[in-house]
Amino acid sequence: MMSVSHAVTAAGARSRPSAAPSGAGAAGGADPDPAPRRRCPRAREGRAAGPPGRAALSAPQMCSGPRGAVLRQYQIIKSEAPQRSPAMAGKKVLIVYAHQEPKSFNGSLLKIAVEELTKQGCSVTVSDLYAMQFEPRATRNDIVGHLHNPEAFNYGVETWEAYKRGGLSKDVVEEQKKVQQADLLIFQFPLFWFNMPAILKGWMDRVLVQGFAYDLSKVYDGGLLQGKLSLFSLTTGASQEMYSKEGISGDIRYVLWPMQHGIMHFCGVKVLEPHICYAPESVSEEKRKEMLAAWTQRLKTLWKEEPIDCSPEWYFK
Repeated sequence: MMSVSHAVTAAGARSRPSAAPSGAGAAGGADPDPAPRRRCPRAREGRAAGPPGRAALSAPQMCSGPRGAVLRQYQIIKSEAPQRSPAMAGKKVLIVYAHQEPKSFNGSLLKIAVEELTKQGCSVTVSDLYAMQFEPRATRNDIVGHLHNPEAFNYGVETWEAYKRGGLSKDVVEEQKKVQQADLLIFQFPLFWFNMPAILKGWMDRVLVQGFAYDLSKVYDGGLLQGKLSLFSLTTGASQEMYSKEGISGDIRYVLWPMQHGIMHFCGVKVLEPHICYAPESVSEEKRKEMLAAWTQRLKTLWKEEPIDCSPEWYFK
């Protein structure tokens, strides 16, 4: 029987993700994720969010989070013995999740990923950034103890020096440990203003510091996080047509260039084809169910996929 640890707010632990749509950043602008306009009875019951044999929640344990927030630590336990795939059994997956609402479409995608990967024998850890109240700002507080140069603060230099002497803040170190242990990093989020939400960008800024993720002479194929895979799973506010070369927003690959190439590839992580759910807020309930089913199916064969070329030619051809 496999399990996965997951931190959520007390309110979030009582709400199960459904197939309801999320508001994702629209082309040229961000949508603040309004309440879903449509939700079928199955979505209200949480049955559309994943395949049969979904997880049951064990008794939660309370613990204190940052800034006094109360978090629930619980296990998602499979109600039936997992059907393990030899290719996936024993693999470790970190899902960095950036959405405020567990019942959003992004929440449904997260739930499916946890259940499907766990069922197939993977060990899955979720960093639910909003529930954790993760600090996105890169500040002096990320360095414990003395500064390398107290006269002129340089975040890049200070975190590099702090990493070398074990002087980074506890929350950063904890996330770095998760990254270090993972075979696959999945980033689940809605697109905001042609970019990832600020809280996720802050995670990238604070966690992937020099010395841990890269060094001046060890970047891209020589980055320090070699041997890992990454996958960006995101929702948009605009349609697929708008994110085409002929569309007003341009090719979605242009949007993904700084995330996939400029961050993941730069740190030596190989990148799988992104998984994009276009405009779930604007399509029919049936189409949303199809999107969720497609995500489930892709996860079943994820470890058989080859990484993308991740070169300028792939993005701008």
